[in-house]
Amino acid sequence: MTDEKSIWGPADWPSDPASALGRPGEFPFTRGVHPTMYRGRLWTMRQYAGFGTAEETNRRFRDLLAAGQTGLSVAFDLPTQMGYDSDHPMAEGEVGRAGVAIDTVEDLQRLFHEIPLDRVSTSMTINATAAILLAMYVVVGEEQGVSHPQLEGTLQNDILKEYIARGTYIYPLEPSLRLTADVFRFTLEEGMRFNPISISGYHIREAGATAVQEVAFTFANGLEYVRRALAAGLDVNVFAPRLSFFFAAYTTLFEEVAKFRAARRLWARLMKEQFRADEAACRLRFHTQTGGATLTAQQPLNNIVRVALQAMAAVLGGTQSLHTNAYDEALALPTKQSATLALRTQQVLAHETGLPEVVDPVGGSWYIEALTDTIEREARALLAQVEQLGGAPRAIESGFFQEAIARSAYAQQRAIENSGEGGEGGEGEEGESGGGREERVVIGVNEYVDDSPVPSVPAPDYSTLAAAQRARLAEVRRRRPAERVRTALDALRHAAREPQAALMPLLLEAVRARATVGEISDVLRGVWGEYRPT
Repeated sequence: MTDEKSIWGPADWPSDPASALGRPGEFPFTRGVHPTMYRGRLWTMRQYAGFGTAEETNRRFRDLLAAGQTGLSVAFDLPTQMGYDSDHPMAEGEVGRAGVAIDTVEDLQRLFHEIPLDRVSTSMTINATAAILLAMYVVVGEEQGVSHPQLEGTLQNDILKEYIARGTYIYPLEPSLRLTADVFRFTLEEGMRFNPISISGYHIREAGATAVQEVAFTFANGLEYVRRALAAGLDVNVFAPRLSFFFAAYTTLFEEVAKFRAARRLWARLMKEQFRADEAACRLRFHTQTGGATLTAQQPLNNIVRVALQAMAAVLGGTQSLHTNAYDEALALPTKQSATLALRTQQVLAHETGLPEVVDPVGGSWYIEALTDTIEREARALLAQVEQLGGAPRAIESGFFQEAIARSAYAQQRAIENSGEGGEGGEGEEGESGGGREERVVIGVNEYVDDSPVPSVPAPDYSTLAAAQRARLAEVRRRRPAERVRTALDALRHAAREPQAALMPLLLEAVRARATVGEISDVLRGVWGEYRPT
């Protein structure tokens, strides 16, 4: 976000501090969701990991926990996200590449081997098959002797953003939203300390959205989930305090800090205005991940600086949980060394900078407050356009989100290319050239380029990995009670045809019988079909 002004003063922020800011921990939560923020408790340091087999990822999890990580975050491979088993033709060449391969509950048991689920908080980045993976997590807990209310964590379960920005959807919109609402109902009925959804702006931003679009489109999805939960008979003041959000942190420091503050205030006001929610239900809690799309393969050590600044923006903005990217992620899966350095970046911010000692230290800055107001105002206006279209599902069907993000992504790429063409020009990352073309400097890519080669990182032997995973899957199928699996899948198929039937209990029974992710997904495909973009 650019502005010609370079000096800001009292006239640039005429708002009333009492109504625009309030106190930390009080509506509208501009200054933070807790009165003492990090003086009372640091943010959760939740590093995202998942690759290859469950055993490999388990080793990384235990390394990170030993290094001081305070929460786990699981990345799943594409076949798992898309509801295909590792031996399906559609999984060929993808098993274990983008995350850990999970076919059965026994894979998830290996993933959490010697990790007590009653003592860790687990986040799972999974959407179309989120209900299945939650069922598997619950069963792993049962078989560890951990009761449902003792399980703690977050399920991403944000299917709308998949249609908008990411593409790992399976079913049409309506049955997908039914699954999302069913997860809400199940976690509440079971008394789980589990956030049933993490409404994600991160992937929207990574697809090319601006900061304003990230906030507006995320909240359009959030409002739809609230409406679906209400339609399922849930009380807004009971379920809304368990909603969580997920945002990106980019390198434009002040804009990102203002974005987080504006998002907290806007969500609180929307919940109060539209649903008469109480203060606890208006409180925006969010996880942050540093910007993956900002990492460069060229001069990759520069990414250490980028990640540190992005993490600082998240902390100054009041995040509840943070993942810092490893500097080599633009090249390959992070090494143990780079993953530990990413965690150490958070620990330095927590323990050496003094940042946690002051609640909302940027509050009262004329520039930050004016920028916070601007982002809130522009995001609300963009959100109103979505609402006029009929809400998030209708905006997806019309292509509104997708087209807006595509235009923004194109403009950003052209700004990078313009800077590369302009030689010396550019006044900064978002500056403008003397010729009037917007330019964006990316160090090592279009400015301060050197002739050092892009480092080569050896890749795992994925074919061997996939063969071993398929062998494990075959062994589970050989040993399981086939009749129990058929009975459980038939019951699920029947319930899927009944719009009001609860699906989570039937998913749990299928998982206990050792039905696979692909088999369960195929039952639902057979009833609901697959989504085809218009």
